[in-house]
Amino acid sequence: MKISTKGRYSVTALYELALHYGEGPVSLKSVAQGQGLSENYLEQLMVPLRRAGIVKSIRGAQGGYMLAKSPAEITIGAIITTVEGPIAVVDCLLADAESAEQFCDRACACVTRGIWEKVCDSISEVLESITLQTLLNNDKGKDKIGCAR
Repeated sequence: MKISTKGRYSVTALYELALHYGEGPVSLKSVAQGQGLSENYLEQLMVPLRRAGIVKSIRGAQGGYMLAKSPAEITIGAIITTVEGPIAVVDCLLADAESAEQFCDRACACVTRGIWEKVCDSISEVLESITLQTLLNNDKGKDKIGCAR
């Protein structure tokens, strides 16, 4: 499984909004500049996040986006599944969540399906255990993995 640009940019953009939580709306231009992201791409990402109730949009000259809940209430899992869809390392696991079209004829007798279910469950558990607040707390004064200061 590979998280796409949609997922990574969404988490990064909401991290930026979390940095400004309680300060009012933040323009997408500010989010884009603060995190080095494409403003046009961010506009597209905010639509599903707004529909899911993760962010709120405010119109007008002083408008922008803000988190709809506190950073402690928004998990990375919620962000990723909102923009990416269900987490699955193999297509046959999507059959439960989506259409029978992707259902494998051998799923019920598959020796390895249980392994992939456990992998997906573990990934989901980790992503649901990390909130935007966790990112804020971890970022204060710590070195980034693989990055020299």
